[in-house]
Amino acid sequence: MKRNPDTYLLYEYMEKLPFTVRIKVCMDASVDSTMLKEAAQEAISRFPYFSVKVGLDEGQNYILEHNDQPIVVLPEKDERLTLGSEEVNGHLFAITYKDNCIWFSFSHALCGAPGGLFWTKTTLYQYMIKKYGAVDPPKDIKLPGTPVDDGELFFPDADKLPDDEPIARYTGGDTNLHLGRFLKYLLNPFAKDCYYYQIDIPSKDFIDYMKKIDGSPNTILAALMFKTTSRMFKEKKDTFLAGRIAADYRDDIGANLSYRDFVRFIHIRYEWSMKDESVQKLNMRARGPVITQNTPELGFERFKKIERVHRGVDEQPDLKAKKKFASKNSTFRSDPRDTYTISYVGQTDWGGMDAHIKGLYTITDGDLMLELNALKDTFCITYQLINKDPKPLELFCEELKKEGIPYSVSERMTRHMPKIKLPS
Repeated sequence: MKRNPDTYLLYEYMEKLPFTVRIKVCMDASVDSTMLKEAAQEAISRFPYFSVKVGLDEGQNYILEHNDQPIVVLPEKDERLTLGSEEVNGHLFAITYKDNCIWFSFSHALCGAPGGLFWTKTTLYQYMIKKYGAVDPPKDIKLPGTPVDDGELFFPDADKLPDDEPIARYTGGDTNLHLGRFLKYLLNPFAKDCYYYQIDIPSKDFIDYMKKIDGSPNTILAALMFKTTSRMFKEKKDTFLAGRIAADYRDDIGANLSYRDFVRFIHIRYEWSMKDESVQKLNMRARGPVITQNTPELGFERFKKIERVHRGVDEQPDLKAKKKFASKNSTFRSDPRDTYTISYVGQTDWGGMDAHIKGLYTITDGDLMLELNALKDTFCITYQLINKDPKPLELFCEELKKEGIPYSVSERMTRHMPKIKLPS
């Protein structure tokens, strides 16, 4: 039997790495909880593939069953939610709110940021038309009552994709400088809380800077983070620093309209000898790897590898063996080790809702990880760290100042990434 592809990341779930995502939206006024609850039920009705709960079949495979319980809308607390639990009616999606902010929390198994934004946009739109009256909708919004089309549900057949050898691939190897820092987090049973800062950069200033040095948000942040980390870590012989940039390859495999997650990474190796180079030159160095590693052949290769893992999971005799196989063969864990990560969804159409959104922040797992969202007037960066040491943030802000890029930065905040309760 063909399994639902949305279940496979669940086998890799761990307490400290639950593969969950939060999208935080800051509004121009306090949240009306009654209106938000009404909007949430209207919006989730448009996404039957998100209205699910996790079960186990007779072969001990995770399955996704229809969940007719209401999606929960709860006050945001200083603690982690547990998706899949009774508290959230068994859903893998949940909404919380506090003051003028709304958090959209979900399992990464079902979707990444693009798919999560489908749901977020619809919920916010239903909320805003209740609160503000008429609001121009985004062109790509999926309104309640409209049909789910084939492109939205599309999942490629790996056997029908080309086997062409990539022209170039990353061969720079792992950097282990960051490994000790991350192991401290994994080995410390009390390291349950990770942190983030919100950095806002005016769009006009950032776009002007991009034009000035002929860069993109990804390549500029890669250069700035190299400058930051080269001041954080001690130089050692035969070591280097490397950044990775999330690359969405859905267009390569014909899944450009799909809600599912199709992401791999572009790796950029920087040598210690480059640490005194200008951001403009480092930006140019990043452009080469972005061009050579952002090819359809690498997208085909990534997807075929993922499908081989899926088939391997299906072949295992029981749940314990499936989890072990999925963890051992994880595409995420087998990626080259890098020092820092940058993820940018790209320009997103918010229609008239943009006037009421003051900040948009994607919150994920990871250390020295930057998530970037673009609003009409603001680039919103989530700068994520695994401990309370503010030095990495301070060094990054110093680099922004040196480049004349204006910014504002929040206080330190706790991520509170949701856990997931799964049947066993």
